Amino acid sequence: MVDVGSGTGSPGLPLAGALPDREFTLLDSNGRKCEFLRTFAGNLANVRVVQGRAEEQERDVYGVALAKALAKPPVAAELTLPLVQEGGIALIWAAASADPGTVARVAERLEAELESAHDGLLVLRKTGPTPPGFPRKAGLARKRPLA
Repeated sequence: MVDVGSGTGSPGLPLAGALPDREFTLLDSNGRKCEFLRTFAGNLANVRVVQGRAEEQERDVYGVALAKALAKPPVAAELTLPLVQEGGIALIWAAASADPGTVARVAERLEAELESAHDGLLVLRKTGPTPPGFPRKAGLARKRPLA
């Protein structure tokens, strides 16, 4: 599992503690946040902290990608789905007012589908390999969202 934009470690650290048989990557672009995460991750053998951007990571690797407070849901979908392997899922926490239809359209462009949307939790299932051209260069998803 990868927690994209892990920040202070939620939900990645609590999940890693609860699921010691699963490997977790806490990904954040901010060096100070990564140092903070390393302080707590040192107690968990199943956690590694990576400083970097989602757009620069290897594609189609993880079974699950998590995003909480990373970006607006369509942007979070674009940043997480390229990391997920076919058959895997991206879990995106969003405001209850988020438009699932917009996220579903972005997911389709990234070979995924909106499997469920309930109480602000969006579950996107990866149905194929990441298309060429994704992820886009760092910062483009936020500057020019697909939706």
